[in-house]
Amino acid sequence: MQLSEQELRRRHEREELEKMGINPYPSETFEVTATAKEIKENFDKDKNNYQEVTLAGRLMSRRVMGKASFAELMDSTGRIQIYVSRDDIAPGENKDMYNTVFKKMLDIGDFIGIEGYAFITQVGEISVHVTELKVLTKSLRPLPIVKREIDENGNEIVHDGFTDPELRYRQRYVDLIVNPHVRETFRKRTQLVNSMRQYLTEKGYLEVETPILQPLYGGAAARPFKTHHNTLDMTLYLRIANELYLKRLIVGGFDGVFEFAKDFRNEGMSRFHNPEFTQVELYVAYKDYNWMMDLVEEMVEKVAMDLHGTTEVKVGENIINFQRPWKRFTMFEAIEHFTKIDISEMEEPELRQTAESLGIKVDPKLGKGKIIDEIFGETCEPYLIQPTFITDYPVEMSPLAKKHRDKPGLVERFEAICNGKEICNAFSELNDPIDQRARFEEQLELGKRGDTEAMVLDEDFLRALEYGMPPTAGLGIGIDRLSMIMTNSHSIQDVLFFPQMKPEKREE
Repeated sequence: MQLSEQELRRRHEREELEKMGINPYPSETFEVTATAKEIKENFDKDKNNYQEVTLAGRLMSRRVMGKASFAELMDSTGRIQIYVSRDDIAPGENKDMYNTVFKKMLDIGDFIGIEGYAFITQVGEISVHVTELKVLTKSLRPLPIVKREIDENGNEIVHDGFTDPELRYRQRYVDLIVNPHVRETFRKRTQLVNSMRQYLTEKGYLEVETPILQPLYGGAAARPFKTHHNTLDMTLYLRIANELYLKRLIVGGFDGVFEFAKDFRNEGMSRFHNPEFTQVELYVAYKDYNWMMDLVEEMVEKVAMDLHGTTEVKVGENIINFQRPWKRFTMFEAIEHFTKIDISEMEEPELRQTAESLGIKVDPKLGKGKIIDEIFGETCEPYLIQPTFITDYPVEMSPLAKKHRDKPGLVERFEAICNGKEICNAFSELNDPIDQRARFEEQLELGKRGDTEAMVLDEDFLRALEYGMPPTAGLGIGIDRLSMIMTNSHSIQDVLFFPQMKPEKREE
């Protein structure tokens, strides 16, 4: 491994600290009593508070001025200026702690712990006067130098920012250090999940866990990841959805269950797709898809309020309003609205011709339902910016949804589309085991035609349905895509701490 001049120098400093009897990686607890944000928000010179505080964090800048220095400490809440005086941190005759350690052995990115008291400088900046300083971690790699300044209008100007997406996603740890707004994105993502969890728990629904390794994959139209269990000598699949297991729990007697699940689909990658993703699935007995639409509106409106204090959220150039009620179209109404073509009575050959006339290339292996989905995806979805429910899908597209009570050939299903992408999918769940078996068998035929995303037949799930599942409404919401919208993020990689990446190219 070739080291840069800076990396070699930092390793030398580490050795010198050890020679001085200073452990650059001490083991003992360093008790922190305040944070940068807390002091900056609450210090009052008249109250004379924060006069005995300990803080810890990274050294992010330093201005040495002889016997005293100003520096900047960054903890998890933000940055605060610190004032370091030689005679305060090295009160005796030995001034090595200031002259050698602080001035020569510490670098930007090192972790330090300080004790001191808060004060306001002559220019009015809240700072901490350091009385004791301790080295907590010596960093061996230099951070990217990101320079910030405030212009005459009070706007922050960033120079030499760490902005390359390839580097940011691959080295998320560096991204989080030098781009504080990234940390805020992930705090909001956690807040979003907590908001939904609180909503569902207060409704009385039970949060559960179901298997990630499954002998059969099901619950969605997707290709799975495949693995092998040595002891059992059997093939297992990473789940593509948790739907079929959650429905088994409804059969077992729970009236409402939900799971925040990691799911895995062996498909293409884009700014909207990652092979590993998170969704929440919810199943509630004795309800239907109309009831579930009302729940989705109410829950997502609550999420917007909890994160932003308003139902209006800025996403790119758009202001998206999550206030209820949302617009509703049937799938055929949406296609006719955007294309002026009524496809509701068309069979497969005519649908193929219609797709071609609209400039949509359709794989010959795809059946009627997938063709309709392609037409909708190309002609409607990108133009649905405000949250909109698309309802009543063709039966061929929805092997797990109940047939529509009034419209032959359709099922009781909806998707919520927002900012041009699906954020949730829901059904009145199919609970007729005879119908479900026939749908699975149709999927097997599509698989024989070459549809790699066709579902497999799950005999145990059918056995569970034969014991009887009550009328049930089911829902899946993509946490990653909803997080993109709620944090105004351009790519799914921006809301995943560690998105999947191509192997890193390393120099020999």
